[in-house]
Amino acid sequence: MSVLAVGLSHRSAELSTLERVAVPAPEVGKVLDELQQAEHVSEVMLVSTCNRIEVYAVVETFHGGLDDVSRVLSRQAGMEPAELYDSLYVHYAGAAVEHLFSVASGLDSMVVGETQILGQVRSSYATAREAGTVGRTLHELIQTTLRVGKRVHTETGLDQLGASVVSEALAAAGDVTGKHAVIVGAGSMGALSASQLRKAGIGEITVANRTDARARRLAANVTEQGVPARAIPLSGVADAVRDADVVICCTGAQDAVFAPGHVLPRGGRTLVVCDLGLPRDVDPAVGELADVRVVDLATIQRRMREAGTPTTERQTAKATGIVLDEVRDYLAGQRSAEVTPTVTALRRRAAEVVDAELLRLDNRLPELDSAVREEVGRTVRRVVDKLLHAPTVRVKQLAAETADTDYANALRELFCLDPQAPAAVASPKPPSEKK
Repeated sequence: MSVLAVGLSHRSAELSTLERVAVPAPEVGKVLDELQQAEHVSEVMLVSTCNRIEVYAVVETFHGGLDDVSRVLSRQAGMEPAELYDSLYVHYAGAAVEHLFSVASGLDSMVVGETQILGQVRSSYATAREAGTVGRTLHELIQTTLRVGKRVHTETGLDQLGASVVSEALAAAGDVTGKHAVIVGAGSMGALSASQLRKAGIGEITVANRTDARARRLAANVTEQGVPARAIPLSGVADAVRDADVVICCTGAQDAVFAPGHVLPRGGRTLVVCDLGLPRDVDPAVGELADVRVVDLATIQRRMREAGTPTTERQTAKATGIVLDEVRDYLAGQRSAEVTPTVTALRRRAAEVVDAELLRLDNRLPELDSAVREEVGRTVRRVVDKLLHAPTVRVKQLAAETADTDYANALRELFCLDPQAPAAVASPKPPSEKK
């Protein structure tokens, strides 16, 4: 079983394609279940953000797993697999691990060094675990991934230089000091938007959301941080926009939630509308209105291409080096872990042989003194343990150092172990089944 990463992002696909493949939050559980029910997939998680959709799956075979995942993504997009292939990137085994570590570290982000993606990976893992699609392999991989992401940020300072997509959108919107902003959507992106607006010096924030309680909670948090804020229902957006200078839409809805009807005549006063939704939250017709300027993900992509990233080569190189070191250590640990069940099965087999021989001794010499019998038993077991110690320790070291040799299979052949024995020893279970 190996890890397969299949996805598309701002680097590989047009925004229109990303919009079609994007999975709304309410549908993630259904898509995860569909992926796990596929023939070659045993574990799976889905990362769906404003500029990437990625599937991380534990699969039996590369081609079988790729076909399964591609079919599900194609159905989600309403496209034929062949139409989607040109926009996909695929990573397998060690390359999949390296890609995931790079993503979590912010090295693959639209804005290099942004930290939001680390939280999004954590959230995606929690969703998959709740859906029951995470087993031991993904659990261990994601725990390592989160640690690597934190290490990169701590040791390189990449997170301090890297901005978020929200901050880039606000930079494109211009100076917002003392102005009034309306945030449509009170999820994680809405909270991040509020935080970035506060740092930019916004004077007032109005939060609109489908769920009133979430809007009130976000507004209360913003007020506690020193910026006046209020919560309104989605039906009140038009009235709020009348006095607003900036609108940020980030609902994650499947259809547009901000339309031309939400914008009343401005009388020459410019309204900047930031569309951070994937699919789009803002009807394209809004951009044709007088006194309205729309900043969307495509706008941010153009800004990043033209301006470059704010990172230095030294910090990026250091971050990349950390990722590669962590990938090497992770893969070495995995190779060592793969041979462990076979080593355990070998020791178990040796113990069974010792027990059988001691029983035979009992039958042949029933009058043997019990103290002598116990000492003979301890001596035989010590001999066996000492004979097995060096080769079993060394085989784990060799397995960790190279992937060219199947040391587990070599042990099974040399000691005539039942091929099923290591599997019985390992008996992998997902964390949700552990007691």
